[in-house]
Amino acid sequence: MREPVTDALPRSRRWLVALPLIGFAALAGLFLLRLYGGDPSKIPSALIGRPAPQTALPPLEGLKREGAQVPGLDPAVFKGKVSVVNVWASWCVPCHDEAPLLTELGNDKRLQIVGINYKDAPDNARRFLGRYGNPFGVVGVDGNGRASIEWGVYGVPETFVVGREGTIVYKMVGPVTSANFDRVLKVEIEKALK
Repeated sequence: MREPVTDALPRSRRWLVALPLIGFAALAGLFLLRLYGGDPSKIPSALIGRPAPQTALPPLEGLKREGAQVPGLDPAVFKGKVSVVNVWASWCVPCHDEAPLLTELGNDKRLQIVGINYKDAPDNARRFLGRYGNPFGVVGVDGNGRASIEWGVYGVPETFVVGREGTIVYKMVGPVTSANFDRVLKVEIEKALK
């Protein structure tokens, strides 16, 4: 005589079967928490507290301010004055959105605004600054992207605050917006000015 076939697994075996499913659910939860659980603009930078990169960049040819050519980036420009360094491009959509805020920031005579034009056509870059106004006292052209790598740039736009000693004190990943302009960027600038 045959024994009846049962579908029920012993209790201990049920847990063994469910264990991989529980492990997968835990890993998926951890992944989602890390993916959506933070502000992407707060990516840490290894350059905070270190001197600004000593990379000289040529000027944006034909960009004039008060009749004179706007100079390119010379690393010596960072000594003695608080600087806001913005990495931008005319083809960057968020750069168009942040341009009026940078122009407003350019009116603050306590600091200098430095632009690094990233992989852009000179005509397009000049047209961009003609459209929104040029907040930059210095514009260096990073045609091949090498200088931006030295600055630790993930993508445009990014903004740095450099203290009077030439040390990077803050990095903002992503555009300057009305939401972070007063609440974050100006606060970091004020800290650097003290």
